[in-house]
Amino acid sequence: MIKRKLFRGTGVALITPFNKNGAIDERRLRELVEFQISNGIEAILPAGTTGESATLSHAEHHQVMEIAMDQANHRVPVIVGAGSNSTREAISLTVHAKSVGADGVLSVAPYYNKPTQEGLFRHYGEIAEATDIPIIIYNVPGRTGSNITAETTLRLAEEIPNVVAVKEASGNISQIMEILRGKPENFAVYSGDDAIALAVIALGGDGVISVAANEIPKMFGDMIRHSLSGDFESARKLHYRLLPLMNVNFIESNPIPVKAALAMMGMIEEVYRLPLVPPSDSTREKLRKILIDLELVQNPVNA
Repeated sequence: MIKRKLFRGTGVALITPFNKNGAIDERRLRELVEFQISNGIEAILPAGTTGESATLSHAEHHQVMEIAMDQANHRVPVIVGAGSNSTREAISLTVHAKSVGADGVLSVAPYYNKPTQEGLFRHYGEIAEATDIPIIIYNVPGRTGSNITAETTLRLAEEIPNVVAVKEASGNISQIMEILRGKPENFAVYSGDDAIALAVIALGGDGVISVAANEIPKMFGDMIRHSLSGDFESARKLHYRLLPLMNVNFIESNPIPVKAALAMMGMIEEVYRLPLVPPSDSTREKLRKILIDLELVQNPVNA
């Protein structure tokens, strides 16, 4: 299998909307997918961290990926979250994603177990051997408790044909540069942090898998497209305009702020699954001010 880049630009790490009784809100999930596509997003990534995958049952996980794929209807790639700290479970989710026609999977590094680098390599090797679906490895040590080193990422890129990309959310620019310097030509590197996406692209990256794109797919996507085309002056202007939102999205655990923001924008019911809870009043007020500044919600003074 020849490596291929699943997308170039902005992929949205899509939230999972729930209704008041805690079930998946299919109508709003379809509306969110449509909102993203109509605003020019390059890829949809449901059932990941931002989609509260840790609290989705396997049946719900399947449901989210299938709804997103049906609504997208091949207009953009749908790359579904299919990771687990159990290699067997990750294989099961990945095989299901392949069977229902997903374009690829986002596979988070095993969390809690804290595997060695050899264990990480063999984890992805077993998943890749089970199916030929394209795999994006997802390195987010702040959540998983272990880092996929640049050396291991490059080994995966070189030795496993259907490992086609990495979502790098280590925040370690030196590590990201090592990957960019040593990667095969057709292996994609996506920023996993919105605030450094412009920098990663300037260093040779292919785009971002973004939280902020949930709220601002057009503006955020424009910033990334400007960056990829080499128009860094325009990209910087948008970057600094959007930076307050990028930062506030993470002042409490993701996806708490982004779901609160989308609820303020009238796009979802504000429902979380424990152990996630609604944001503090201070976070909510910061969010509201930023959303007003970006003209995403109306200023009550001017209403």
